[in-house]
Amino acid sequence: MHHETFHYGDLADVRATAEALHAFLPLSEDLSPLYQPMSLAGHIVNNHIAFQPMEGTDGTEAGAPGPLTIRRYQRFAKAGPGLIWFEAVATVPEGRASAHQLYLTEDNLDDFRRLNDQIRETCLKENGYVPVIVMQATNSGRYSKPTGVPAPLIAYRCPPLEEGLDLPWKVLTDDDLRCYEAAFEQTARLSQKAGFDGMDVKCCHRYLACELLSAYTRPGAYGGSYENRTRFLKNAYRAAQAAVTGDFFLTSRLNVYDGFAYPYGFGVHEGSMEPDLREPIRLIRELRDEFHIPLINVTMGNPYKNPHVNRPYDKGNYVPDEHPLTGVGRMMAGVSEIQAAIPDLPVMGSAFSYLRQFSPNLAAGMVKDGHCALAGFGRMAFADPDFVQEGRSGAISKKNVCISCGNCAVLLRSGTPAGCVVRDREVYKL
Repeated sequence: MHHETFHYGDLADVRATAEALHAFLPLSEDLSPLYQPMSLAGHIVNNHIAFQPMEGTDGTEAGAPGPLTIRRYQRFAKAGPGLIWFEAVATVPEGRASAHQLYLTEDNLDDFRRLNDQIRETCLKENGYVPVIVMQATNSGRYSKPTGVPAPLIAYRCPPLEEGLDLPWKVLTDDDLRCYEAAFEQTARLSQKAGFDGMDVKCCHRYLACELLSAYTRPGAYGGSYENRTRFLKNAYRAAQAAVTGDFFLTSRLNVYDGFAYPYGFGVHEGSMEPDLREPIRLIRELRDEFHIPLINVTMGNPYKNPHVNRPYDKGNYVPDEHPLTGVGRMMAGVSEIQAAIPDLPVMGSAFSYLRQFSPNLAAGMVKDGHCALAGFGRMAFADPDFVQEGRSGAISKKNVCISCGNCAVLLRSGTPAGCVVRDREVYKL
């Protein structure tokens, strides 16, 4: 079935198309599984809904949260997800994805601490509980633009990502990588001091740690073998772990399938484009065993090159060669496979937002049947954060949901403040 836009009037319509496509979409009419508490790393998470780390590109030039950053997290706090996965915060200045990406330092530590205090106070006042807050620590690597101009820091030359681009590619040396993995120590220390509950060593969407997982063609200590390709991520964990104490925890938002053919993609069969999750599952088990991660946040694809893989859409800069529900189904199947392989580790799923008002039905089905422990919403959190409370009544209104137009990503890529241009148009404009 070819790509088509969202047109479903009810769950039966969604199910019929999913069945025709053989897409794995375990929908549930009962949303109550999303609203049960769960235990996580010594915390009680009030519900199984998480907001994904959606960058707003609205920090100050010094890296502190700006007025729109604060506004966004106040809205998130009022909405009441059980977990807020705070957006990407750079570990080094040259690794910022824009001139306004957040960057946590000693000088702006109090700004982050105040924001976390406000998040907890607002959620407690509005909903009677506080969310778990995880900060995403990143080195943007290939997508670094610290002054607004591309200044890529790459692990290796990757033709599928460089076609048609003439940029000042800098292939990082092993010494460069050792410096960058060590930078996670300082960021983790500051993250705990700023009041976050845990930190994500970001390893997704082909930013630096993620890119190294597919560095089959790179020579030296960080390329070729599985042990070498996972070295940076594990060393970043070791650096971070050395800096934190108590019940502060580490985790990752992890690409388990890049959607590029071998040798340029992680989690893919060598002879096809089909997912092969053996290495991702091995890696997650090793992170659990050595670093005691309490959960893993699973995603796929590259939002710069093949965004339909991790966030199926109606409109974009190209028409995918697959139906959007095929993409949603691939994500759900991958998440389920990982949860089944590592049943003692809570897995967070992604890519629910495409289903609009029916996305909580998919999330509830995934949670109810044990395919994942948490459902992560990104674009929907931008468009309609209040869906969390709406869902407690058993349904959410379609009038405010994300319509998967991709314009929030257009704003992000342009380096301007990012949000929903449809539902929050007073603030965000193309």
